Amino acid sequence: MPLPDHLQPFVLPVDTVTPERRGSVDVYLPDTAEPRPAIVFVHGGPVPAELRPTPRDWPVYRGYGSLAVTRDVVGVTLDHRLHHPTAYPQAAADVMEAVRLARELPQVDADRVAVWFFSGGGLMLADWLRTPPAWLRCVAATYPLLTPLPGWSVDPAFRPLEVITEAAGKPSTPPIVLTRAGLERPEVAAAVAEFLAAAGDARLEVIDVPNGRHGFDMLDHTEESRKAVELAFDLVLAHLR
Repeated sequence: MPLPDHLQPFVLPVDTVTPERRGSVDVYLPDTAEPRPAIVFVHGGPVPAELRPTPRDWPVYRGYGSLAVTRDVVGVTLDHRLHHPTAYPQAAADVMEAVRLARELPQVDADRVAVWFFSGGGLMLADWLRTPPAWLRCVAATYPLLTPLPGWSVDPAFRPLEVITEAAGKPSTPPIVLTRAGLERPEVAAAVAEFLAAAGDARLEVIDVPNGRHGFDMLDHTEESRKAVELAFDLVLAHLR
């Protein structure tokens, strides 16, 4: 029986690092004495509460965490409570707590942090664009939802598409690294296109994966996919360093 999509292997070959588990948060630590920048990876959803393994144990997120270590930065993954479209406030609180934990680690340079959102986690980008803290060096979004899907009942605070126009005019708005899949669902692709059009003067870097599907980093094992992940990492790291 074939593996379900979410258990497909990460597209980049990387030696898996065993993280330190701290409650619902996993920390991937490079072997260095100096505090390093950190990237917090935020999975998508909604994900059923009973699903096992939980997202931080999916190969794709273990891959991103391990890849962070190879790039000499701290990787942080978490299981947040986005089990239903109405649960974005709870999930966002979990992300905030994971970021707080990361910044308090002695191995982390608390003034150099990036938060990287995937898929349905993209709606939580709104908070970080609306009121970005000074230590947030970059946000990233890979095949993100930027407006709720039809039929979803979502707290209106979680609508990045509505936030970006105002955020784009603020010097405090962090750089954005956005990766979009060419074979994306039409309603998701349309929201991304609107977001890019509204971004105006925002510091925005776009990576296109023309032949990639939503979830290309676990579904499409091609050189195009591998290069897209590597380029996104390069751009995020450039802002952290």
